Amino acid sequence: MPPSTTLDLLSLRQRAEIVAIDWTAISDNEGRRLRALGIDTGVSVEKLYKGMFGMNDPIALKVGRMMIAVRKSHARAISVSPVSVTIAA
Repeated sequence: MPPSTTLDLLSLRQRAEIVAIDWTAISDNEGRRLRALGIDTGVSVEKLYKGMFGMNDPIALKVGRMMIAVRKSHARAISVSPVSVTIAA
């Protein structure tokens, strides 16, 4: 299993599985919103885009068939394990 990292440090177009979320780093209201959008432990995500001009905020993610945007501070609270994609011959 690849080592875990945080979602904000994940490479673009990289798929990963959420392994832990530091809910104490996110307000209750924002945590409810993230859960409603499908962000939780065990969920597969893909980092699609990040903001421009040095701030890299927000970060666009693919969660299931949806594309959502999260703040960099929230992405920093989400630990992920990169997933290797293998193509069957």
